[in-house]
Amino acid sequence: MSETSSQGFWQRLGCQALGAWLRFRSIDPECPKTLLTGHDRPIIYILPVSALSDRLALSIFCQRLDLPSPDGNVCLAHGQRFPARMALFDATHYRRHRGHVDRSTSLDHLITALEEYPDSDVDLVPVTLFWGRAPQRERVGLRHLLTADGWSLVGRLQRLAGVIINGRSLEIRLGEPVSLRTLMAHGEVDQQFNRTRITRFLRRYFRRIRLQAIGPDLSHRRTLVRRVLRQPAVRAAVHDSALERGERDEHALQRAERYGFEIAANMSTPVLRFLYQVLGRLWNRLYDGVDVHGIEDVEALAGTHELVYVPCHRSHIDYLLLSYVLYQQGLMPPHIAAGRNLDMPLIGPLLRRAGAFFMRRSFKGNRLYGAVFNEYLHQLLSQGHPVEYFIEGGRSRTGRMLSPKPGMLSMTLRSHARAPSRELAFIPIYIGYEKVLESNAYIRELRTGKKRKETPLGLLRVLRHLRQPFGRVQVSVGEPLVLGSYLNQRFPDWRSQKPGPEADWLREAVPNLSLEIATRINHAAALTPISMVALTMLATPHRTIEIDLLMRQLKTLYALQERLPGGKRVRLPEQGPREWVERSEYLGMVSRIEHSLGDLITVSDERAPLLTWYRNNVLHLFALHALVAFAFRNNARLEFTTLESLLAPIWPALQQEFFIEADDQAFAEHLNGVLEVFVALGLLTHQGDTWQRPETGDEARERLYLLGRAIQPTLERGFILFSTLMHYPNGTISREMLEAQSQLLAERLTRLQGLNAPEFFDRRLFAGLLDSLERDGWLWQSQEKLNFDARLPEALMKSRMLFDPALRHRLTELTAGRAHSEASA
Repeated sequence: MSETSSQGFWQRLGCQALGAWLRFRSIDPECPKTLLTGHDRPIIYILPVSALSDRLALSIFCQRLDLPSPDGNVCLAHGQRFPARMALFDATHYRRHRGHVDRSTSLDHLITALEEYPDSDVDLVPVTLFWGRAPQRERVGLRHLLTADGWSLVGRLQRLAGVIINGRSLEIRLGEPVSLRTLMAHGEVDQQFNRTRITRFLRRYFRRIRLQAIGPDLSHRRTLVRRVLRQPAVRAAVHDSALERGERDEHALQRAERYGFEIAANMSTPVLRFLYQVLGRLWNRLYDGVDVHGIEDVEALAGTHELVYVPCHRSHIDYLLLSYVLYQQGLMPPHIAAGRNLDMPLIGPLLRRAGAFFMRRSFKGNRLYGAVFNEYLHQLLSQGHPVEYFIEGGRSRTGRMLSPKPGMLSMTLRSHARAPSRELAFIPIYIGYEKVLESNAYIRELRTGKKRKETPLGLLRVLRHLRQPFGRVQVSVGEPLVLGSYLNQRFPDWRSQKPGPEADWLREAVPNLSLEIATRINHAAALTPISMVALTMLATPHRTIEIDLLMRQLKTLYALQERLPGGKRVRLPEQGPREWVERSEYLGMVSRIEHSLGDLITVSDERAPLLTWYRNNVLHLFALHALVAFAFRNNARLEFTTLESLLAPIWPALQQEFFIEADDQAFAEHLNGVLEVFVALGLLTHQGDTWQRPETGDEARERLYLLGRAIQPTLERGFILFSTLMHYPNGTISREMLEAQSQLLAERLTRLQGLNAPEFFDRRLFAGLLDSLERDGWLWQSQEKLNFDARLPEALMKSRMLFDPALRHRLTELTAGRAHSEASA
């Protein structure tokens, strides 16, 4: 038997032995057959190393999908034949020389042939296999985890164990075919140059795929901390701290080392994979499914950019859910910045091994801790580790996007400024729940104003909810923001300035960038049945509505986002109004009252505060629609110029509060677009330049009224704040006092109206409104007192047209009474 036929025999025998065992999951692309169709040139598969298990697995995969076989030879135009499968490196040499090998005899011969025969060409198809990386088919067990793929090239015995144990969870990735002729340099260059050039291209490709799938090689935690302590900035902070305390540098260095270990993650690949298998089962118990949108944008950047994931923060589940989704999609889970309050017994060590690194709520007064944390973050980013943090700081108890905190963003920008040649991209992510786990805790915290401390026992209590239905989860990727391009456009000379806190561009970039990221998160919001039902039910006077009117209103809300969406990447729900109402009943958000004249849908007093959380998830999408609708609540008809002058001063503040993009389009154009949609849906009529609401008793008028009521709490809060401020002479009331008085007045209003709405008087909402007014120049502080622009009283008087006389009188009387009592005291 010849050597070639002998090799073919053993190849077929190996394929038959493994064929019944191997199970594949294909990524990039999901349908590899479409990738390789329509190519006239011969195809040669390129593997990173010549491992027997990879060669056999590729043969079985191609046979099952009817792809060109890698086992034979390909014939070039001049008649010379080459193997249809090549390896970039020989595994034995690669292992022996610790990776410092760039030799491939077959590839050398192929390059030589193409240099001799210019009419010949082939397509190279890079192939990467991951044993034990397919998350949908992984099993729980230590033996599966220890034999899964990592960065080290294992020996034959461990490879055999990996094939046996992880053969049913094999992930394979085929790259885009690339012409070898295109990769070769033109002109008179020698073969060595071409070989080096092509080998480096393929090495970079395989490294990018491994970075995308399993992240950078995880160094030991102690090694990373020691590297942080060696950096000049940390050494300088150690010396300064020692001088301040009057101690030796060695003692300050020991303290810095303790800080490092307090902060640093201890990510463990076996623990990661074990957790994601367990979490997969948990999600199946908790949720009906997790819908992921826009992940292809992340895949396009992974491996070539430093990724910083910036999701909204609605639940403790956010940490785990996003990491699970990324792992399931074939991407490396990130290192996650977590509050030190989560570094508790049992939970803390587990989170640390899953990639969490812990930070104190404040660095104030401890420059050494700040230097260590800054350097640790820089080391993570510079080594290519994806990072995740929440720019809101803490979880949103109200369901809306909170004002971003500048700390982590500022540290990220300074890190990027130290090495601006590296590409860094922010990935905004919106996470929407049909039913959130902490709902009852949020209502309790809003009522009492006190946040319960996290404990292991408290987190474990979540397990008692496993039998409840929690619906579906929406994970939507917003438009990525490439930092270098963003800074080049807005701060052209940022590269020439030092990255210290005194840099002018940094002071301006941090708040602008935080608002941009928050806006992109909101633009990717997912409209769910629960959020639309909440928008409608909370707009009814007694939280009860006829089911027919509810379904018509739900249809109207859907049509508004379909025709004039409130964000660039808004996700609309599937099915229709009837199914949305039934889903809300199934999740216990509303209940049905059967009646002979038609069923009614109602919300209990206990559930009403919770529905505000789901309404606030998506209220920003309807902010302009609702504002226009509210203007017609107490005005039967309005001319366009009157409507514009009435709403234009209010809209910028709403944009700031709801993180809505402030584009170059004039407000009049936005307003005209809303009016046209309202006419198309029958909510308004118009003659010439005058717009009119439907007549009393018309069903369309009810829909317009319900839509306008969605924005009423926001406008009432603004009226309370401004009215309170106007009762004090300019420059006589502090910001803290104004916030406190406005909160008390809002709380009193809810009591007088018989409402159970603790979210309405959340002090952070008043603080956020004041922030936006200061940014726009309406307010400023001088000697810790607030001063206001002369335009503010005029805008307040004009806004009175929006409110009905009874409500206007109550709000005015409320604020005047409070100011009078304060003055008397």
